[in-house]
Amino acid sequence: MVKKLWEARPSLKHSSNLYKYEKFISNKYNQKFDQNYKKILNWSIKNSGEFWSTIWDFCKVIGIRGKQKIKKSNIFYKNFFLPNSKLNFTENLLTKKNNSKALTFLSENGFREERSWKQLIINVSKLIIFLKKIKIKEKDRVAAYMPNIIETVECFLSTSAIGAIWSSCSPDFGINGIIERFSQIKPKVLFVSDRYFYNGKEINVIERIPEIVKKINSIKYLIIISYPGKKFIKKKYKFNKIKVFFWDDIKKIKPKKINFKKFDFEKELAILYSSGTTGKPKCICHKSGGVLLQHLKEHQLHCDIKENDNIFYFTTCGWMMWNWLVSALASKASIVLFDGFPMFKKKDLLLEIVEKEKISLFGVSAKYIDSLNKANIQSKYKFKKLRTVCSTGSPLSKEGFEYIYKNIKKDVHLSSISGGTDIVSCFVLGNLYEPVLSGQIQNNGLGMNVKVFDDNGNSIENKKGELVCINSFPSMPLKFWNDKNDLKFKKAYFNKYKNIWHHGDYAKKNTNGGIIIYGRSDATLNPGGVRLGTSEIYSEVEKFKEIRESIAVGQSWDNDIRIILFIVLNENYNLNENLMLKIKNKIKINASPRHVPAKIISVNDIPKTKNGKLVELAVKNLIEGNEIKNKEALANPEVLEQYKNLEDLKY
Repeated sequence: MVKKLWEARPSLKHSSNLYKYEKFISNKYNQKFDQNYKKILNWSIKNSGEFWSTIWDFCKVIGIRGKQKIKKSNIFYKNFFLPNSKLNFTENLLTKKNNSKALTFLSENGFREERSWKQLIINVSKLIIFLKKIKIKEKDRVAAYMPNIIETVECFLSTSAIGAIWSSCSPDFGINGIIERFSQIKPKVLFVSDRYFYNGKEINVIERIPEIVKKINSIKYLIIISYPGKKFIKKKYKFNKIKVFFWDDIKKIKPKKINFKKFDFEKELAILYSSGTTGKPKCICHKSGGVLLQHLKEHQLHCDIKENDNIFYFTTCGWMMWNWLVSALASKASIVLFDGFPMFKKKDLLLEIVEKEKISLFGVSAKYIDSLNKANIQSKYKFKKLRTVCSTGSPLSKEGFEYIYKNIKKDVHLSSISGGTDIVSCFVLGNLYEPVLSGQIQNNGLGMNVKVFDDNGNSIENKKGELVCINSFPSMPLKFWNDKNDLKFKKAYFNKYKNIWHHGDYAKKNTNGGIIIYGRSDATLNPGGVRLGTSEIYSEVEKFKEIRESIAVGQSWDNDIRIILFIVLNENYNLNENLMLKIKNKIKINASPRHVPAKIISVNDIPKTKNGKLVELAVKNLIEGNEIKNKEALANPEVLEQYKNLEDLKY
C-alpha cells in the first residue's frame, strides 16, 4: 500500500500560485480545470507553445514577446519557443529596487551579512561598468572560482546583464579540475576568492591561481575578492601577462543607472559542466530565455515561491542548484547563501539556519536527509515560516520521506525533485493540488511530457525503465561547447531513442502519475540479464545501525554480472559472518533474491562527486581494472586506492 504523508489544506490550495495560474488560463482559454493537476498538465503538454507563452505573461517577464509561440521542427532540439522574443536575464532578476533584503550570506565560521535590493543593483552597476571598461563584450566567457557568497551572485548578474557567458566552479575543485573545465571555454576574466572555509579549516585558494592562469592562457584579467568578514591574504604572487584587480577597486567605481540591452530569447547564458566521472567534463551551454521561463514555472507553480519569501538551498556554485537558487530573485523572493560544512560543530546546523532566517523553502540533497535520519536528529524548532522542503541530488528513500514528517515538520510540502545539469531544471517535481505519497515524486513538471520507456521504446507503467521526455521544452541546452555538428550532444541525449530525449535515469511511473527514480541507468546492475536499480539495495542496507553508507556495483564474472556491495561501518562495528548474513537476508526479503550481493566488503569511505553523489561507475571501473580518467571530478579521489586489486574479488 502507498502511504499518504501529507495533503495541502483547501485554504493553502486556494492561496497558491498554482490556483492563480489555473484561474489565469481558465479565463484566457475558457476551460475548466477544477483544481485538477493532471488536467492542467495534459493541457500544458498538448498546447506547448501556448503554455510557455502563458508563463511569460503570468510571471510578468520583462522583455519583448514575439507573436509566434513556437517554431516547430522535426528535430527534437531544433524546436524554438517564443522566436523573435527578446529579454535581459539580469533585468528580470532585479525588478525590486527597495531597501528590503535581497540576499543573506552565512559562513560556517559565524559571519553573516545582508544585501538589500537597492545595494545589489548598485553593485551590479559597478561591475557592469568595470567589465565594459576592460572591454568584455557579448559572448565573451567570464569564469568564477568562488565560494557561495553574495559577490558570486553579483558577478553572475553583471556578466549576464552585458550578454557575456557565465561559468562557475566551487573552490573545492582542485587545480586540474578547474583547468580541464575552464580551458575548454577560454574565459577572458577569472573572478576568484582568496580562501574558503570547510569544517573548521581555512583553505587558501590564491596560491593555486598562478598555475591555473599559466595553463589557461585565455585569461587576461584576474579579480581577487577577499572572503566576507576577512582581510585579504597579503602575499606576493606572480601573474605573468595578466592584469590583476581587487574587489576594492570595483567598490570605488561610481554607479550609473543600468540600461539593460534586450538579447535574443536563445542567447547563451551560462556554461555548466557534467560531472566528468567517465571522461572530460562536457561543457553544457544554456540559454537565457528558456532557463528563465523554466525556473519561473518551477519556482512559482510547483514550489509556490512568493514575493518576500526566504529561499535557502544548500549548494555550492559548482552545482546546477546554485543557478536554480539565484533565479528565485526573479520571483521577488530573497535568497540565503551558506558556505561551509553543513554539520559544522552541530548536526542540525542547517535546521538552525532555517529557523533563524525564517526560511520558506529549504532545499537539500537526499543524502543530507539520510544523514539527519542516521544521526537521529529530531528538530527542536517550530519552523513557522517553512512551507516547502525540496530534496534532490539522488533518490529520496521512503524512510527519508517519512523522517521529514516525523522529525522535521508535519505540515510541510515535501517536494522531491529530479532533473539535472543537462536542463538546469527538473523533469519531475511536486505540486500543491495532490498529496505527498511516501517514496514518490508527485508528477511531471508542467509542459514536460515525461514517460518511462522499455528498451524497445515502448511507454510502460508500474515497471522500471528509462526516463524520457517526448516533447521539446525551452530549457534544452543550446549546445555543448566545442562540439562540431552537435555530435557529442546527440550522442548524450538522442542515441538510445530516435528523436526523444533520453535522460539516463532509471525510473518507474505509477498509474497514479507518481514517479520513482532509481538512479543513473548507466550504473544499473544486470545479474542474469535482469536490470536492477542500486537504490533498492541501499534502502535496505541503510536501515542497519552498523552501517554508515554503502555502494553497490556490478562486476563482470563468469560470463555474467555479480553484485558487489561495499559498506562503510559505523564506529565500534566489524563486518563478520553474522552481519553479512543479516544484510543478505534483509535484501532477499525486501528487495528480491536477485538483489543479494555475491560479496560484501568493508571499506573506509566511498567515492563521491563534489555534490555528494555516489560514483558507482568509478568503483565498477576500478574493480574491473580500468583506468579512472577524471579523478578531479571527485570530492575524495584518495579513497579509490581501497578498491584496487582486492583479493576478495579474484574468486
